[in-house]
Amino acid sequence: MSEGKIWRVVQWATGNVGSRALRMVIEHPRMELAGLWVSSPGKVGKDAGALCGLPETGIKATGSLEEIVALDADCVLYMQQGTDYEALCALLASGKNVVTTRGDFHYPPMMDAANRARIEEACARGGSSIYSTGSSPGFVTEALAIPLLSLQREHGLLTIDEYADVSSRNSPEMLFHIMGFAAPMAPFDQRRAEHLKGDFGSSLSQVAQAIGLETDEIEAIGELSPTRQDLQIAAGTVPAGTVGAMRTTITCKHQGRPVLRFRANWYVTTDIEDDWDLRESGWRIVTEGDTPVKVDITFPVSEEDYAAYTPGLTAHRPINAIPAVCAAQPGIRTTVDLPQIIPLYS
Repeated sequence: MSEGKIWRVVQWATGNVGSRALRMVIEHPRMELAGLWVSSPGKVGKDAGALCGLPETGIKATGSLEEIVALDADCVLYMQQGTDYEALCALLASGKNVVTTRGDFHYPPMMDAANRARIEEACARGGSSIYSTGSSPGFVTEALAIPLLSLQREHGLLTIDEYADVSSRNSPEMLFHIMGFAAPMAPFDQRRAEHLKGDFGSSLSQVAQAIGLETDEIEAIGELSPTRQDLQIAAGTVPAGTVGAMRTTITCKHQGRPVLRFRANWYVTTDIEDDWDLRESGWRIVTEGDTPVKVDITFPVSEEDYAAYTPGLTAHRPINAIPAVCAAQPGIRTTVDLPQIIPLYS
């Protein structure tokens, strides 16, 4: 790591996670905010500090890709909803490295061939690199999984369970209309499973290739389970017999055998008809092999602080990855080929 170096960083987008990242870059002792791109016309021209609850910085938000491309910057933190390949190629070709929470770049062999070629060409032109990471997928599926696997010589199956109790979220539109809690029981919408299959399947496949058990099949299965009793949660009422929990399982197989698995357990109650062994929000990682281990991770924050806490889980690792990505060889970088991500606190 370059001693005393200051990295000039552009924040791209200011949603829930992007706003946290913006604040952290401004406050970072070894980073300088070089620019800010926003998608909302109402934010254009506003000071970056005002958009994340800090004093004014002198950096004004812009909606212009051309203005960002023209900046002198080391890295762009790309946290937009959706992946704009035209914008990314322009940023990379201009010499700016990119760290993104978008899951498109976890495992290059699974990318659309045309998009991969465009990105790699832009990286070659700009001498730049791009890296996808976050908490999940990213940290838990790659950075944490790899050292756990390093304890064994015979591998059976690695299972990552992610638990998310959403009963305290006062978001009726999200929980009831988008996610489908409190809806009558019906077959699981397979489109949701396929959505997770892309990001988590590629992240796990990166690890599978690294350990010599390349993925030849990715299975995605969704399940619903009804609540046993009427519930009153922050977002409203969940009647007995309606959807109280949902689970999506992404399994990477090698020669027909499951080797890596991720399960997303989302719920508004643990009192459901199926025995899914639900527990408080966090992760459980279990390795099966000649040296099995089980790791439980929870988030020790109060319920009232939880909403303010969770954006950091996704935003902070990309920030901490900036020095390593800027120092990396040009191209699409992965957790496997990057050095360990180490945060800088001074």
